[in-house]
Amino acid sequence: MILREFEGSGVSAARFARQKGLKYSTLAGWLQRCRRSKPPNGARALRLVEAVVEQSSEDRKALVLELPGGARMEIKDAGQAALAGALLRTLGKSC
Repeated sequence: MILREFEGSGVSAARFARQKGLKYSTLAGWLQRCRRSKPPNGARALRLVEAVVEQSSEDRKALVLELPGGARMEIKDAGQAALAGALLRTLGKSC
């Protein structure tokens, strides 16, 4: 969670560590381990998600994505699907 916050902060690692009351070396170590754990050459690790198909009583059909942590998206048309895909790709880039 702290690494995601750092990535979005736009400040240097040293400044971010000071703001959070962390030693710079601690934050630098976390960043190094995180970056090492990412697949090489831009390859993405395979992640599986559970898909559950339920009958809906609504007339309007929608794809509902429930993400870990309680986030929920309802996708009702192709335009929303493209935006949801972009959002998920962006979220997948952070550690």
